[in-house]
Amino acid sequence: MSRLEDLEAFIRIAETGSLTAAARRLGRSLQAVSRSLASIEDDVGVQLVHRTTRQSALSEAGHAFYQRVKPALLDIQEARLEAADRKSAPSGVLRIGAPTLFGPDFLVPIIADFMTAHPQVEIDLQLSDSFVDLAAEELDLVVRIADLPDSGLQGRRLGALRRVVFGAPSYFERHGRPARPADLRQHACIVRTAAQKSDQWAFQIDGKTRRIGVRGAFRCNTMPGVYAAVSYGLGLGYSPLWQIRRLVETGQVQVILEDFEPKPVPIHALWRENKLPPAKVRAFVDLLAGQLRIEDL
Repeated sequence: MSRLEDLEAFIRIAETGSLTAAARRLGRSLQAVSRSLASIEDDVGVQLVHRTTRQSALSEAGHAFYQRVKPALLDIQEARLEAADRKSAPSGVLRIGAPTLFGPDFLVPIIADFMTAHPQVEIDLQLSDSFVDLAAEELDLVVRIADLPDSGLQGRRLGALRRVVFGAPSYFERHGRPARPADLRQHACIVRTAAQKSDQWAFQIDGKTRRIGVRGAFRCNTMPGVYAAVSYGLGLGYSPLWQIRRLVETGQVQVILEDFEPKPVPIHALWRENKLPPAKVRAFVDLLAGQLRIEDL
């Protein structure tokens, strides 16, 4: 059976069109590369490369062999790197993507602990509410809060987050509390105008997900604006609980209709498909899973 070094030489010859160029790329002698090619051709029993004094071109069999061998060799090389990486401590730049509001409050404290434990790691945190492409943005992993379709990514579920209706005590004093989701039609509700279907709030009613249409005299294009309006008693809001945690803890708003909350939204740490994450990613995800406290969110 051909050695890996022989297969690497064949791949370089195929891609450079020259034994000399392949030898230069591999840092090997021309004679060594020529011997590798001869060894492979002896092994498979067919000529793979047509040689001339100026260039080397793949035969028909060589083209077919290249198409099959190249992906396999890449997998082997990646497996080597991954095996070596398991022995090494986390190091280098770790590029993380996360939602704009979630990152500062929930990830940065964990990142601080991670950087203390692994001083050889630098962190590049990119905050965005859009579903960015990991490869295009050169991210190592992302934290996403959503029901995920088949995204071509691998990952780890970290938990799930509640969505709630909430209002200020001053609003409840003036208008009372809705007892059921349908009662919201008689209440002032504040919606975010920049989001689709933001005037359709989801609930679990009789074991099924149902949407209730809401409206009110005040609207806003950002969630911080919605939260401020709810705090001042202008109406009721609908939001992930983690985004209003401080408002709830300080008593500025109160959560209602808890018996009708929709199913929690899952939160995942995700990385690219068909790649065993390097040591820095594995270590951070392990710490994230251990320290992220979302049971009450």
